[in-house]
Amino acid sequence: QVQLVESGGGLAQAGGSLRLSCSASGRIISSRDMGWFRQAPGKEREFVAAINYAGRFTYYADSVQGRFTISRDNAKSTVYLQMNSLKPGDTAVYYCVTKRSWGGYYSDTAYDYWGQGTQVTVSS
Repeated sequence: QVQLVESGGGLAQAGGSLRLSCSASGRIISSRDMGWFRQAPGKEREFVAAINYAGRFTYYADSVQGRFTISRDNAKSTVYLQMNSLKPGDTAVYYCVTKRSWGGYYSDTAYDYWGQGTQVTVSS
């Protein structure tokens, strides 16, 4: 069993920054690829970013490429999402996830454990 707890969400102005953290406990996650998804009100859940278990490879949605950076510290069992140049369209609940050994990075069916989510609100 894996428990994921997100933190760092809140209110930011357009053009500002926030840093999300995801603390993992339970089974060792250092061997698991991880990622972030988000869901805005009235919209489908969407992929944001993912990182492989060693932190060597990263993947981003086109909408956040160049503005968001995913990273991890396996010694601390923590994954981060640095969000810069925030836009009102980034407003959503952000979820930390662990990836199964199969499936593509961009599909939510490829992820098995999900955190409770943290709200990010960007004002214009």
